Amino acid sequence: MLNVPPGAFPAPSSQQRVAAGGRAKVPLKPGRSLMDWIRLTKSGKDLTGLKGRLIEVTEDELAKHNKKEDCWICIRGLVYNVTPYMEYHPGGEDELMKAAGTDGTDLFDQVHRWVNYESMLKECLVGRMAFKPIAAPRDVSSILSEEKKQVNGMVSEKNIPCTSARDLTPSYDWFQTDGLITIVIYTKQKDMNAELVIVDCQDKRLRGEIILADHSYLIELDLDHAVREGFDVNIAEKVGKVEIILKKKDNVHWKVLGRPLESHNTFIKRTDRGLFYRKCKLVSKTEVTHDTKLFCLMLPKSTHLQVPTGQHVYLKQVIAGTEVVKPYTPILPSLMLDFKQPSCHDGAHIYLMIKIYSRGLFTQALDRLQIGDYISVSSPEGNFKKSQVQTSEDLFLLAAGTGFTPMVKLLNFALTEVSSLRTLKLIFFNKKEDDILWRNQLEELALKDKRFEVQFVLSEPTKDWGGKQGKISLSLLSECVKRSRKDSKVLICICGPTPFTEQGVECLRDLGYSQEEMHAFTA
Repeated sequence: MLNVPPGAFPAPSSQQRVAAGGRAKVPLKPGRSLMDWIRLTKSGKDLTGLKGRLIEVTEDELAKHNKKEDCWICIRGLVYNVTPYMEYHPGGEDELMKAAGTDGTDLFDQVHRWVNYESMLKECLVGRMAFKPIAAPRDVSSILSEEKKQVNGMVSEKNIPCTSARDLTPSYDWFQTDGLITIVIYTKQKDMNAELVIVDCQDKRLRGEIILADHSYLIELDLDHAVREGFDVNIAEKVGKVEIILKKKDNVHWKVLGRPLESHNTFIKRTDRGLFYRKCKLVSKTEVTHDTKLFCLMLPKSTHLQVPTGQHVYLKQVIAGTEVVKPYTPILPSLMLDFKQPSCHDGAHIYLMIKIYSRGLFTQALDRLQIGDYISVSSPEGNFKKSQVQTSEDLFLLAAGTGFTPMVKLLNFALTEVSSLRTLKLIFFNKKEDDILWRNQLEELALKDKRFEVQFVLSEPTKDWGGKQGKISLSLLSECVKRSRKDSKVLICICGPTPFTEQGVECLRDLGYSQEEMHAFTA
């Protein structure tokens, strides 16, 4: 995945977003690093210009603050004076100015909704937006009473405008035996699978999320009684029914399932759903190259989570009192797995291949973690769909550095489960020979499976290097990316630093490949 520094939120240009899904970084002046920004927020300096006062901001007042020397931005009803942050913003001043004097929530959500802006910008908080009152419906009492109804554990559906929409909205029910509580979620969707179900149960709080395309259905309650550690999840894939089976701690009859929390029984867009984190234990840390390590994190026993191919998670750490978040793509523990067993990972661990930067605030803090320490890990995110691969005959993977990480699971999936696959080629760009991740495994895999080929390209090779040299270019891709036959179905996946991805997408377009034949992994 792209190693995008946290703290930036406006969307990139449409060209950048199509090409890389991220934003271009700009060189920052000396003394303008993330750590420098954190120090400034701790200095006691007035960063709002209001001398500690919080105000209510009208739309007219917000619109007045639309200049670089006086820039306010609203995110989810909170208004921030981002003027002092301008020089610290990794995406540059121009990116911030796209939201100047306006509500920047949509821009923020398009690219960087994972950034903890409340923590990063808390010293810049001006106040809340003043919203105009909305006339209430005439019969408020009947609506409120309907909201509170529960029938055998099923809370009434909210904000469903018509019968057809209600028919497509998931719902749930529950029942019990002497020792078990079974919650049944009716997704009303076919082709459900374990990767679409995320369940966390900690300290009597149950959270079950079902991913349905770009929407999310959530049940979230404080359970009526305690349950034992661990639970079972059963999925009837063809009918879309999900069962969460909890084990009672005490053999008592539950009168209700529990107390619904604010987001309980909601069906909304995934981008409108806040990120959810759970604490994972670091169980091993092994060296891959001179500057890259493989971290193995263990999920809590009361968590059901499988990261889909091509998707990423976010790690969250508190650094100098500020929450910092960064995206990483989970990989498999090894490429040399038994391809007869596609579900080779046990579902209890998450493996992350992370490059440790000498001046990287986040990765240095990660590297200091000891075995047994905990770190917060989010639920999976990403827009890659396996269906993009399932009909491919020729699959090309273009990776630069740690942009290799999304390709690991993709390699395994394609070689294991895509029956139409004729050729799979990885073109792996690095600076030097000792930067190449899992080189021996890749070469061994190429010997093991005739469909797979790997080609290493170095930009700073030694005299002894006999392979390809240079950077991503039109001439190199025209030589390396070729259909196995004239009309074969092709998918080209690309991941790396933003300039690499942009250049790659531009070259592929010049070679005649369509947007549908390309996928740029994003962070």
